[in-house]
Amino acid sequence: MSKHLKRLVAPDSWHIPKKVKKFVSKTAPGPHNAQAMPIGVWLREHAKLANNMKEVKQILSQRAVIVNGKPVSDPKLGIGVFDIIAIPKIGRYYRIQLDMRGRLVSVEIPEEAAQARLCRIRDKTIVRGGKVQLNLNYGANVIADNTYKPKDSIVLTLGGENRFTITDHFPFAIGNTAMIIGGRHSGKIGTVVEITKTPSSVPNRVTLEDTGSNTRFDTIEEYIFMVGKSGYVPGELKLEAEE
Repeated sequence: MSKHLKRLVAPDSWHIPKKVKKFVSKTAPGPHNAQAMPIGVWLREHAKLANNMKEVKQILSQRAVIVNGKPVSDPKLGIGVFDIIAIPKIGRYYRIQLDMRGRLVSVEIPEEAAQARLCRIRDKTIVRGGKVQLNLNYGANVIADNTYKPKDSIVLTLGGENRFTITDHFPFAIGNTAMIIGGRHSGKIGTVVEITKTPSSVPNRVTLEDTGSNTRFDTIEEYIFMVGKSGYVPGELKLEAEE
């Protein structure tokens, strides 16, 4: 199987030039879906810190790039929405988000903001000792109480002695704020006004009200990522479409 991908068929969400070269690295299997961008591609095409894969590997071999609190060595590791990328040696910190066209963009954030990330709870299981384990969307697991439910979002610390401490909780519920992370409404932020459950294999649908235009739209449950409570819209998550 090829280790590379033709640029012309690379996901549009990567937001990379399609005709400057023929091939681009494939994403290694990991926690994100097929739209995840390899960290090596991000370093070269978005951060502009490397000119080629040789330079990417040199940077990663120095353990200079930290993704979600862990140093990265594999240039094909996939990164996705709300991942935190830290490069302490040059004092640069980023949050990966979606713009209004569904493309992955890098938002520079202060060092303090890079100490925690927003996570969606994929599901939860009972582990040894009867403890509740939350399985998160980016591949991590955390022990918590039974307060939290699948599709809720939590804010999780990434470093220090209190690593993997839950500091906030945004339930999947009517009245709370969500961002759309898939489909034609990618990047939109709105207030959840209705959750329609379907007793079949058809995905449940969620209706939201756009916080800017007050218009309503709907999407499937899978594309919902809770980002706030009671109509609160985090200002740092708002992004306009780029040309």
